[in-house]
Amino acid sequence: MPGLRLPAGEAAAPVPAEAEPGCRLCPRLVDYREAVALREPGWYNGAVRSFGDEGARLLVIGLAPGVTGANRTGRPFTGDYAGDLLYATLTRYGWANGRFDARPDDGLVLSDCMVTNAVRCVPPQNKPVGAEINTCRQYLSARIAALPRLEAIVCLGRISHESTLRALGAKLSAHPFAHAARHEIGGLKLFDSYHCSRYNTNTGRLTTEMFETVFAAVRAELG
Repeated sequence: MPGLRLPAGEAAAPVPAEAEPGCRLCPRLVDYREAVALREPGWYNGAVRSFGDEGARLLVIGLAPGVTGANRTGRPFTGDYAGDLLYATLTRYGWANGRFDARPDDGLVLSDCMVTNAVRCVPPQNKPVGAEINTCRQYLSARIAALPRLEAIVCLGRISHESTLRALGAKLSAHPFAHAARHEIGGLKLFDSYHCSRYNTNTGRLTTEMFETVFAAVRAELG
């Protein structure tokens, strides 16, 4: 944990790939999560675990749980519009079984793919601050390291892209974010997309065709 001092000669325990649901590392996120829990005690209201295949060659990295989406259901991209587009696209290109129904017991299964977020707890206004992104990166780094067959990463949005670069020890200036951009980092293929949020699709910043183009490129490379 940040700031923890260990006795001389004692090694730090490895960081797990998933935060505990009740993680309290980011005070602002904890306060917000607990305020939501007071209003909606039946929701998940915790750090959201990654979802998918532990043998995945593809990792999709979003920003953070949505308050009425993953923070409510406990599964990434489940319960709000972003998941509708993401899981339909994963199904089209063979990474999901097509049973997405926006609830965690819908029978959706991912194959050769995992979905996670750069920040595991819901932030106010969907906007984590820099300290929260930096604190949660230990889990992102561990998640990447825990996938033994990983070949490709799709980053949804600039924050996901930049946090992933830092997790991989790459320079941001050498790998600028752009929709449909492709980068090579330490043997991994990294693809960028605008985030599949309702705001981006409603404003035309991201169309279904633009989103599918990214995943078609990934599928072409992974076979």
